[in-house]
Amino acid sequence: MARSSRVSAEKRAWRLREQWQDAQRAARAARMAYYRRTGRVVLVTPDTAADDLLAEVPTEAEAAPAARPRRRWWDRALLAVEVLALAGLAWVLLNSFNLLSTLNAEVAAALAQPTLTPTPLVRAVVLPGGHTPPTAPGGARPNEAEIPEHLRPYAQAYQAALSVPTPGPEQAIRIQIPAIGVDAPIVMGDGWEQLKKGVGQHPGTANPGQPGNMVLSAHNDIYGEIFRDLDQLQPGDTILIHTHNRVYTYVVTEIHVVEPTDVQWMAPTTEPTVTLISCYPYLVDTQRIIVRARLAEGR
Repeated sequence: MARSSRVSAEKRAWRLREQWQDAQRAARAARMAYYRRTGRVVLVTPDTAADDLLAEVPTEAEAAPAARPRRRWWDRALLAVEVLALAGLAWVLLNSFNLLSTLNAEVAAALAQPTLTPTPLVRAVVLPGGHTPPTAPGGARPNEAEIPEHLRPYAQAYQAALSVPTPGPEQAIRIQIPAIGVDAPIVMGDGWEQLKKGVGQHPGTANPGQPGNMVLSAHNDIYGEIFRDLDQLQPGDTILIHTHNRVYTYVVTEIHVVEPTDVQWMAPTTEPTVTLISCYPYLVDTQRIIVRARLAEGR
């Protein structure tokens, strides 16, 4: 009995829903009729002419082939622009890299410090070996008159400060000049007392065979007249310098007559060089004769 009551209730609910829906439809139909009467709703009927016009309008798929060539040209233009932009960017980056490398190289070159080789400074104010001629009143003696007066105190202090280094196996001990018959000992130092013993090497100058300028001096008219005939040498003549270990051969390259104050000839050189100095002319001794020679190849 309970089941029959539930079924009857459902049927009544269904009927009520149908009745409510029918009422809603009737109400909508009445409103539409009212709107048509008042002109607020226009009844649309099929229009064959419009349908024919719509049929003539191409669809998107049909119109695509006509638009495709234009889009294809535009796409190609954009692609070309992008390629050019990438090429320009690559060029800018490459140029910037090269510019940075060049700048770094220039900065590194500017900051690089040259390799310095310690060399003795030429502090002499006159070339060594100067003296008065043996025929002068009072005989041969150091010629202080050739030193500028304002530099004489400095020259005296310089000579007093010179120290003779301890002899070593690489120090020059003998000189031979076959073209003029010279064969004499070499001592360290070129002061008045040292040049009484032979050819003097200026302290601090290069040893035989080493890069630099080895400065040797001797008298031309006293104490054996060792360098009397330096003016007879010619470019190409040889000078032999002995050490305890070996003999070095130098070849004459130039000969000059200079003033006693032309001390540039004592300056260091980059190549192995020997410079011979003596007073000139014979028995006059107002100038200096300079003989410059370089180490022979392979010697």
